[in-house]
Amino acid sequence: MLSQREILSTLEMLKNENLDVRTVTLGINLLDCASQNLEKLTRKIRTRITHYAANLVSACNHIGQKYGIPVVNKRIAVSPIAAVGAAMSSTQMVAVARVLDEAAEAVDVDFIGGFSALVEKGMARGDMALLEAIPQALTETQRVCASVNVASTKAGINMDAVLRMGQAIKQAAQLTADCDGIACAKLCVFANIPQDIPFMAGAYLGIGEADAVINVGVSGPGVVKNALERALDTNDQLDLGQLSEIIKKTAYKVTRVGELIGREVADYLNIRFGVVDLSLAPTPNVGDSVGEIFQSLGLLSIGVPGTTAALALINDAVKKGGAFASSRVGGLSGAFIPVSEDLNISEAARKGYIGLDKLEAITAVCSVGLDMIALPGDTTAETIAAIMADEMAIGVINNKTTATRLIPVPGKKAGDSAFFGGLLGQSTIISVNNGHNPNPFVRRGGLIPAPLQSLTN
Repeated sequence: MLSQREILSTLEMLKNENLDVRTVTLGINLLDCASQNLEKLTRKIRTRITHYAANLVSACNHIGQKYGIPVVNKRIAVSPIAAVGAAMSSTQMVAVARVLDEAAEAVDVDFIGGFSALVEKGMARGDMALLEAIPQALTETQRVCASVNVASTKAGINMDAVLRMGQAIKQAAQLTADCDGIACAKLCVFANIPQDIPFMAGAYLGIGEADAVINVGVSGPGVVKNALERALDTNDQLDLGQLSEIIKKTAYKVTRVGELIGREVADYLNIRFGVVDLSLAPTPNVGDSVGEIFQSLGLLSIGVPGTTAALALINDAVKKGGAFASSRVGGLSGAFIPVSEDLNISEAARKGYIGLDKLEAITAVCSVGLDMIALPGDTTAETIAAIMADEMAIGVINNKTTATRLIPVPGKKAGDSAFFGGLLGQSTIISVNNGHNPNPFVRRGGLIPAPLQSLTN
């Protein structure tokens, strides 16, 4: 728990530096709702969600007001629907998605994640039905988010699933062409997906989790940026090791705040507390940017030479500070570099400082992945799949989580702007080399074998 002194030290962060708890996410186990009858399945799902989540929003508001720390998003993550609805057809999976959306609206949460499948080694009947349903499901719902794990260090990369996801992304974009393909913003494709992610769109409740659990995602880019700038205003000769210490101490305070809120919400609801996700989560708001941290460290912009080294420093310091502050660290715990959701990164893309190649490169040092990247509308499904395969390979070989959230914007080309609204922001569309050509490589399918480092037993 926070001491009185630690609480007082966060007041400036709350007042001027955009500190908040970005999300409190309630994980709900739906596995015993499984049924071969669609009506029974959906009734059980609706009952289970409304039972556990009835007081989630009021609990978050009450605890947030108690400490003066806003909880920006209240969300739900459920068991992978591909497993829960394994007996369903793709059409029935869309009906399940509608029920998830209705239940989320009934309890007034922002998003519900878990329209998910784990297909890193192969696709069962329920997995194939869910993958086929994803475009329609995300188009017809407002709050449902989907995630698909297509690769792992233990299993390798399921290239059949990768190609299917490339096709699903294209279809989802076309179905929401009037909104710049926004359905794709609710879909993440993963390698090594964790079971306890609180952030959307990747959140789901893992098979090994309890019946219900509270996971928390904290904010803090503005806090880190301001801590660095205060220190440099006092002594502009600080070296990178000393700046790393400042980030580490700041991350400690931010994590303590997140754990305090999470544990109190869990106690209030009489639900187990899970983890704090240490990821730095930006928004399109001025002063709440991960990209600005790179400038505070001395770079002209994110994307210029030195970016990868700076990101390695930031991630290492955040993880060290956060891990010391909490014994319950989990989720993604990396740095989000969402192009459209971070005003500074979006501007860097517009000016040409950062492109797809550099965004991919920095994920090797623990950026979460290629996140909220708008692509030209004529980018082929095969090219999208190839981009995903490259990102999955980084995760598999480095034994880390990587993901993609790619949005081919119908009718628009590189250099145009895409507008997604709210926290999803806006972005310049990034060019893709040969993006309009078919890619025979990904059509070969099969399984790219697991690397040698997978043999750890």
